[in-house]
Amino acid sequence: MSAATATPAKKEEKTGLLATVANNARQYGIVGALLVIVVAFEVLTGGVLLKPNSFVSLIQQNAYVIILAIGMVMVIIATHIDLSVGSLVAFIGGVCALLMERAGVNWMLAIVIALVVGLIVGVWQGFWVAVIGIPGFITTLAGMLIFRGLATVIVGESVPITSLEFRGIARNYLPNILGWWGPFDGLTIVLGILCIVGFAWSQLRKRARVAKEPMSLTVLKIVLAAVVIAFVTYLLASSGNADQGGTPIMLVIVGVLVFIYNFILTKTVFGRHVYAVGGNRKAAILSGINTRRVDFLLFVHMGFLSAVAAVCMLSRLASATAQAGMEFEMDAIAACFIGGTAVTGGIGTIPGAVIGAFVMGVINQGLSIMGVDTAVVKTIKGLVLLLAVAVDIMSKRKKS
Repeated sequence: MSAATATPAKKEEKTGLLATVANNARQYGIVGALLVIVVAFEVLTGGVLLKPNSFVSLIQQNAYVIILAIGMVMVIIATHIDLSVGSLVAFIGGVCALLMERAGVNWMLAIVIALVVGLIVGVWQGFWVAVIGIPGFITTLAGMLIFRGLATVIVGESVPITSLEFRGIARNYLPNILGWWGPFDGLTIVLGILCIVGFAWSQLRKRARVAKEPMSLTVLKIVLAAVVIAFVTYLLASSGNADQGGTPIMLVIVGVLVFIYNFILTKTVFGRHVYAVGGNRKAAILSGINTRRVDFLLFVHMGFLSAVAAVCMLSRLASATAQAGMEFEMDAIAACFIGGTAVTGGIGTIPGAVIGAFVMGVINQGLSIMGVDTAVVKTIKGLVLLLAVAVDIMSKRKKS
């Protein structure tokens, strides 16, 4: 009797597993595509892509895309777009550089002022969208021209950064407070273990609360994530040199922002309102949601994150120029769509946008290592974006 009842239960779990995977095929497909791209470029570059220092370089060079994509995905979910973020990076970076190098402002105070400028710009653009009612596309298109022009005016000539502390934001690592464990940074290993434990705890807690996902799928996700995190930990822990190495400061900044904004988007009233507005704006208004407030706050957040990206980019380049941030908005938008954000709004996640940003970053890094011409790199990135959106549209047609 017990054997007879065990078979249907097993079949039911299998069916549930297949159904869950099918319902989340887009999400799992993005992760799978990233892994395939990484493996492909690891082979094509002769193992250079995943060398420890190359991996750290990948993070440092693409941090700005992830930071901008965090804000952009929220804007796109709410059916807006922001074309001004690249120009904002140049303008705010120029302001920060002039404060430090021409006005003699302390580098930490200069960062605070740069973030405040970003918030002010966000308020400015949010006013035109939320209060006046100008579409976000037009408002930020104007912003792209305005702030690129202002950047050209204030930093017509490049302004080098002399502060080693400020330049260290993009180049340095967390202090090696636990020492070296053989050839590995001890702090990075501990952080990696904590990430694995934290991910496993969050998945088990999520399943206990929702109880819809098959246990076999939960265990599979935990195991696969543990393998990936362990490998990344190995790369980071063995990077750097005898003086410093391990976890880059830039990775910590990006990780904190991803955690905070993912919490905002998934666990707060504001986040639920963003999805509601993007799903059906008229229904959101009828249900009592202040859509103007949502639109306003979205652009305030975008201004803040643009300022963070500007500080990170300025630290990495160690020089402010009017040409900084060129096509950054395109990279951020592409990362969102590749990561599964719907063109029509209402659908999208921050983890998905981060994966999309890594897809773009791996393509950039891999083709650069291979010595491929920049024009060809742009062509390939454009084709990847087109394919990602086509897959999204075709999958929706099949469901309907």
